[in-house]
Amino acid sequence: MDATIQPLDRVFLHLGPITIYWYGVIIGTGVLIGLWLATREAVRRGLPKETFVDLVLFAVPIAIVCARAYYVLFEWHYYSKHLSEIPKIWQGGLAIHGGLIGAVATGAVFARARGLSFWKLADIAAPSIILGQAIGRWGNFMNQEAHGGPVSRAFLESLHLPDWIINQMYIDGRYWHPTFLYESLWNLAGFCLLLWLRRVNLRRGELFLSYLIWYSIGRFWIEGMRTDSLMLAGSLRAAQVMSVTLIVLSVALWIVRRTKGWADERYQDE
Repeated sequence: MDATIQPLDRVFLHLGPITIYWYGVIIGTGVLIGLWLATREAVRRGLPKETFVDLVLFAVPIAIVCARAYYVLFEWHYYSKHLSEIPKIWQGGLAIHGGLIGAVATGAVFARARGLSFWKLADIAAPSIILGQAIGRWGNFMNQEAHGGPVSRAFLESLHLPDWIINQMYIDGRYWHPTFLYESLWNLAGFCLLLWLRRVNLRRGELFLSYLIWYSIGRFWIEGMRTDSLMLAGSLRAAQVMSVTLIVLSVALWIVRRTKGWADERYQDE
């Protein structure tokens, strides 16, 4: 073990008795940047400027609760004996799939209440969601979690990573795959892809389905490297099962909506 390598400080700021962690700051930054992008696009698409601000006020808290509940459910063997730790989200333990379920459900209710098209909202939000995920993975980096299996320092250096990333991957006397980085870069590429697809003017709803497919492909691949996966049974990883499910459902929904004539409007249509 190399005692000269110290992890980055997880604490962003102390305000008296309140401790603010980098994990929360990074996730919050992702939300704010995503909100800014979605609001700009919403106005361009003829929606009131406050639409996504109002949506986020409901969707973010619900998504966080669902993300935590999803994680706790799969780790109930631990949390059933440590109930006081369930609210401690600053320590990590927010499952993206749980948050996505909560956000989509909230978006559907919100759209119905406002008399808006759910698919229009989802399409506008898709680039913001995947960019927020790309940013949010750096919260895992600060917490030294969501990493892959052991590797050598030479391997990490071969990726031309800066020392501050390599050193943060030194955990418990070993170096580990920076799977947080792989997923962050995959999501960043997905963000660029969605911006391009937006210009292609797909049918309404297909930009969001493209997001689900792209994200799920990358998540399935990267999840296979991780050492902290939530497990269903035996060697079945929950995130991989969910990823395959989302890919199949998204492709099926894409086909059904087109064949049934449920997706005649285009993204650029008002």
